[in-house]
Amino acid sequence: MPGGRLDEIDRRILAELQADGRMTNVELASRVGISAPPCLRRVRGLEEQGYIRGYHADVDPHELGFEVQVFAMVGLRSQSEADLSAFEERVRGWPLVRECHMLNGEVDFILKCTAPDLRTFQAFLTEELTAAPNVASVRTSLVIRQGKDEPGVPFDVLEERVVRKV
Repeated sequence: MPGGRLDEIDRRILAELQADGRMTNVELASRVGISAPPCLRRVRGLEEQGYIRGYHADVDPHELGFEVQVFAMVGLRSQSEADLSAFEERVRGWPLVRECHMLNGEVDFILKCTAPDLRTFQAFLTEELTAAPNVASVRTSLVIRQGKDEPGVPFDVLEERVVRKV
């Protein structure tokens, strides 16, 4: 991986691990067509360089009793860097917020929230989110159904881009 650039094997390793992060190194090496020792070295290099941020289980929230998912669009009174950073820091302390993204346009942040029930989310909304310093407005949308949930990046699109550049 000279210069931080990924070769085809590195990209295949990332694609395989993104699809199944629990496979053994031997299985991964077999899938990408190299032996186990260099495969392990490559995986460790990808981890050290930040391409692989971690490994986790894809837990089903409904099976654990988390029936409510809400997107909250948050507008702030001030968008100074200090105020944006302060809001992001506060969000990190809210367990119901699973994702936080700063946006451009009319909404400053969108938060993906997961709660066991509407009462729990409403308490968070009124006692924490709308009461937070610098929050000017909050609009919420309750998720009715999830049509797609694909983590990571589309490696087939990446490969098409690489082929076009060659």
